[in-house]
Amino acid sequence: CLYLNVYTPTLRRDAGRPVLVWIHGGGFTEDGARNYDGSKLAADGTVVVTIDYRLGALGFLAHPALADHRGGPAGNYGLMDQMAALRWVQRNIAHFGGDPRNVTIAGQSAGGLSVLDLLVSHSSRGLFQRAIVQSGAFALTQLPLATAEATGEAFAARAGCPDQSAACLRRLPVDALVNDFTAPVIPGVIDGKVLTESVGTALAAGRFAHVPVLNGVNQIEELIFTLGLGIAVSGGTDVGVPVHPVTADGYTTDIAAVLGVSDARAAAIAAEYPLPSPVFPIPDVVFATLVSDANFACPALQVDRWTSERVPTFAYEFDDSNAPERFAPLPPAATHSSELQYIFDEPNAPLPGVLTPDQQALAASMRTAWATFAADGTPSSQNLFWPSFDGGAQVMSLVPPQPQIESDFAAIHHCAFWSAANNN
Repeated sequence: CLYLNVYTPTLRRDAGRPVLVWIHGGGFTEDGARNYDGSKLAADGTVVVTIDYRLGALGFLAHPALADHRGGPAGNYGLMDQMAALRWVQRNIAHFGGDPRNVTIAGQSAGGLSVLDLLVSHSSRGLFQRAIVQSGAFALTQLPLATAEATGEAFAARAGCPDQSAACLRRLPVDALVNDFTAPVIPGVIDGKVLTESVGTALAAGRFAHVPVLNGVNQIEELIFTLGLGIAVSGGTDVGVPVHPVTADGYTTDIAAVLGVSDARAAAIAAEYPLPSPVFPIPDVVFATLVSDANFACPALQVDRWTSERVPTFAYEFDDSNAPERFAPLPPAATHSSELQYIFDEPNAPLPGVLTPDQQALAASMRTAWATFAADGTPSSQNLFWPSFDGGAQVMSLVPPQPQIESDFAAIHHCAFWSAANNN
């Protein structure tokens, strides 16, 4: 069963409060709505809805036998669940004091990518009026249906269903489906129904819902993956790379393996991000920085450039280097999902941190910005002027105690370098 939770400041049917629908992250394989307490956002006058959707194989397995009919939607069942939740909001949110004509979709990580998917999907038109993307621009190229179905058929064969029968798949124990589905983050399937083209292609061409967008990233997103969970922690492997600390001797080899580039390209990247670094004394942090710039920061900047050509766009970078770590002890940095504790209470976080008074002030500013954006499409408030994005010169740096504008986001994250690399 799928559930959603509603946090509301009032039950008056005529209250007409703005609505924020939260789509959780977790790589499309884990996490859930229950891990995000929307009470603090609701206290600012917003009706908050946190939703569940099918994950892993149950939500994103593409297989020829699973389409409702030939040419029907395939492999995007989790996205279809999100749309079903948005339709539920349209029908019912007035009973909880919300305005169905003033709905903001928001999500982080896989949830942020889901927001981008919904922005470009024709199937979700009219279900929301604004969009918040937190660390979601990491996969702007979606899978062609043939590729996704080939992957699904290979998975089915490994699970004992080599034929084209849906009946065999449906007889498999759910635990087997979930535990054996080890595909990496699923960026969505171009099935011709839910998604007709890649997110990047649609955004660049202006084929997306023309609603205001708030989009951002964290300072060193990949630190939790390359250091906390992967390459630099002894005793395990990640993305096929032996786990070890980053050293000058193995630097280019690690770059080539993690980014999937040639040795020559890895050498050029190593020259752009040299060791030792004048900025970060720890080699592992330099490595995490370059992977973050390639996978998160510069793609987010590109999304800002695309959307700002057609709709009001507001950009941010969460930069609190001393944010309490939620998963494992790491060097000081704002890494992937560090910002969540500033917006939501997280009752099930592995390492729930305690915010300092300055961090509490930043958290209050962020919640107000998210709430005012949900209300009227701009994150500015009486205490914070947040200008719209202008070619990379207007990115709000979310630092305690008071956010401030940064004008050199593109230079800090070497985005000209990555743009040239992607065009070669």
